[in-house]
Order: sequence, then structure tokens, then C-alpha cells
Amino acid sequence: MTSLRTSRTASDTRNPRARIRYTGVAAAAAGLLATLLAVSPAAATPDPGDAPVGGTVSAEQAADARAAIQSGEIPGVDEIVHSSNIEHLANIPKDALKGSNSDLAFQGNYAFAGNYDGFRIFDISDPKAPKSVVQVLCPGSQNDISVSGNLVFLSTDSSRSDDSCASTTQPASVKESWEGMKIFDISDIANPKYVAAVETACGSHTHTLVPQRKDVYVYVSSYSPNVAFPDCQPPHDGISVIKVPRKAPEQAAVVDFPVLFPGEGPDGGGNPGGPTNPGVSKTTGCHDITVLPEKNLAAGACMGDGILFDIEDPEHPRVLDRVQDNVNFAFWHSATFNQRANKVVFTDELGGGSGATCNAVIGPNRGADGIYDIVGKGKNRKLVFRSYFKIPRHQAATENCVAHNGSLIPVKGKDLMVQAWYQGGISVWDFTDSAKPKEIAYFERGPLSATTLSTAGSWSAYYYNGHIYSNDMAKGFDVLKLSDPRTDPAKRIRMDGLNVQTQPDYFDFDD
Repeated sequence: MTSLRTSRTASDTRNPRARIRYTGVAAAAAGLLATLLAVSPAAATPDPGDAPVGGTVSAEQAADARAAIQSGEIPGVDEIVHSSNIEHLANIPKDALKGSNSDLAFQGNYAFAGNYDGFRIFDISDPKAPKSVVQVLCPGSQNDISVSGNLVFLSTDSSRSDDSCASTTQPASVKESWEGMKIFDISDIANPKYVAAVETACGSHTHTLVPQRKDVYVYVSSYSPNVAFPDCQPPHDGISVIKVPRKAPEQAAVVDFPVLFPGEGPDGGGNPGGPTNPGVSKTTGCHDITVLPEKNLAAGACMGDGILFDIEDPEHPRVLDRVQDNVNFAFWHSATFNQRANKVVFTDELGGGSGATCNAVIGPNRGADGIYDIVGKGKNRKLVFRSYFKIPRHQAATENCVAHNGSLIPVKGKDLMVQAWYQGGISVWDFTDSAKPKEIAYFERGPLSATTLSTAGSWSAYYYNGHIYSNDMAKGFDVLKLSDPRTDPAKRIRMDGLNVQTQPDYFDFDD
């Protein structure tokens, strides 16, 4: 059997097996408030049809996982391990919303946590004891979430019977089915009100805000068109742009559909995928977009392509450069700029988030991050590949693990990032040297099961006002404290809010 745990981190250099270990989930904060807000009719119930599913493993793989746990090569089921510079402060388990947890957003002392059955708001004024403020039941995968002012934005990327929070699943082949963006008013934080819905082509898998003073532009990423779907026809080689008036969100509407991959024929001009490029996803839209408003830049992770584009005119983004990696990238998933806007980290979601890809067989370059430098100026800026980064700890065959959502840790002169890896846990890593990235801290739980592959782990891990917050798909909302001389300067950066895919100039907030 191949060893599953042989690497070491910078914080554990003397003993590669050294780590802080304790079993079970940290106790939920005292005073947990489990208020369920049914925005639509009270009969609405969570919809398990939208939840991600697990898979099966062979008897030999299950036996290997059990043996690795017994030998200590990987943590036990639900056992928590972490590097010595990480402290686990709190966990709040899932409650009324039983679906998979998804993305996170922040505003003031509140964290907004997406869930396939709706969203939840936490009071994080005391990171050691976060409190649940409200849970909003509104099923519709994957409920990607962001917040701006008094508005919360929620993505629906599963075909629904209507746009209400009482909707049920309905085939996309039915013209009356609905997918798109939902908008809530949170003027009363404990009582969000559903105020608007905008249907978008192929739904909204993720979305990205481009905030303006009077309006909020929303870039909607979606993909996988089908000739049998009336509202999701090929070619689907662009993004929907929604304009939302802040004072009249009910007037929100799609104002454009810019084509990012122009080309002849029914498939557009993106990566053709297999069989031309075996193992690579065909580009039929974008999965996620990150914008850097202060620089008028955006980076798109678009299935088989990575793109850099100019958003000086937010309604009409203009592509500057496009790259492919048909050797090691299967699915371009997300993007993160460094603070100086001269690098982009793209992630590859090999296996779609449900596969066990953090092992010796898959290797260090697939299901990883790709680090690209941005060279040149103005219209001539180009993306140049430098290296890959993947967590150095192998996981069991029963653990879904691949690069997923993360954010910068703001330290001047350094490029530091915290990132979720599903059941691979949470990794803090340094890519200041684009060619030599390295991990400096980690936190993870053992497999959800030693015998079956179950979809779980950290969906998003973000740094906000001195702490790391994670939304674990199965285990709930986690708060971590990172104490390290390399990252401690970031604790001085205090922000009014954070939507990670709308990257701020962190040092505007530096006091």
C-alpha cells in the first residue's frame, strides 16, 4: 500500500507526523439561535434532490483506508488534525438546513453561509462564540451567496418549478421551469425578505458582484447547455450581466450577454474538450469569475479555458488573454488575483468535487492550483504559467479532495492564500515565488467514512478580519485562528465586508 501521509509543513519541520490531534467536533457556541425563516409558504421543505451525491469505492480501497487510519497515516473518521500554528476556535453544526453547505460572504460582524436548502446568517462579533441569527429556507442548488449593502444575492442552478422559495425540482426541458438569481433585502438582519428574482440562461451556478454607487452589476456564470432545454440553448459561450438598482432591486434585469468565446458553429469558440483534448471539459460557459474592481480586471475560470478580461465598462467586459492547460487541468473552476494584480491562481476541479484526487496515483499537478503571472501592460497583458500547487498530504480513497475556494491573506509584500480542499481540509500557502509555492499551515478532519466515498469537507475557506472561516459541507461552520509571523500582519487589516470573488484593495482598509 502506498503511504498516505509522508509530507511535512513548515510549522512541523522536525517531525513530519507531528500534529495537534483531538476527536469529535468542537462544541457549538453557547446561545445558538436556530430560528427558521420560511420566506415563502410554510409548507416548503428542504429538497434532497438538489444535494450532491457520493460514490462507491472498491473493497480494496476501503481496506486501504481502514489500514491507513489504524496506522495513523491519515486521521480517523471525524478526527481533527492541524499544524501547530492553527487553532480551532468554534464549530456550529448544520441545523434546520440539512443540505450541503456552500459559499460564504461577510459584512460587518456577520457571515452569510450558503446551503443547498437556503442560507444562514451568523453573528461573528466574537469569533470564539459565533451565534446563528437566522436560517432562510429557499431550496435550489447551489445557493452561491454574496452581499452588498442591504442586499443578499443567491444563485439557483437547479431547474425549479417556479422562482419561489417553495419551489420543487422540475425538468429543465419544461419551458416554465426556472433558474437564475434571487435577491433578498436584509435591512432587518433577522428577517430577510425575498424581493426579486431574475431568470438567466442555464441558471446561475455562481455569480460575482461588480458594485457601483447606485447599482450592483452581477456577472452570472453558468454552463452545460442542451438543445432539449428551452432556456439553456447552445452555444452558451458567455455570461449574463444583471443590473440591480440598489433602491429598487425589484427592477433587476439582464442587460447583456457578452460572448467570451466567439466562434463559428453550434459549439462556440471555447475549448472543444474531448476527444480533441481527452479528459478536458468542453467550454460551454464559465464556472466562476473573480473581479478586481480597482484595477478594472477580471479572471474567468471557464471549464476548459482560463481568461483575463477588462471590465472598465462593466456591462461590456473585453477579453485580454485566454489560456488552456490540456495536460493537467480538467475543469477550470475558480480564480484569485494577488494584491498587486500581477498573478492569478486558477484552480482545477478534477472530478467535479466528488472524486478522491489527492493521492499518489493522481499526483501533484492534477486537481491542483495553477499559478500564472500577468505580464505586459494594458491591452497587451498576458497570462504566463509558472507552477502548480497541491496540498502535500495524501488523502484516502473515501475522501473527495480537490482544489476549491480560497482567499488572499493580506500581508504587504507577500502572496499568501487560505484555501478549501473539501475533505483535504484547509491549506494556508505562500506563492510569493510563483515558481516555488509552499504550504505553511493546514487543518483537516479525517474521512467522513472509512468505507464509502461521501461528499463532504470544506467548500470555502476565507480570511476575514483576523480569522479563517470555513463552510464544511457536512460538519458546519468553522472558525480558525492562524498564528504565524508570516501571516500575523494581516490581523491589522479590518474590513467592512468581503465577497471573495469581488476582491478588494485590502490595504485601503489598513489602519
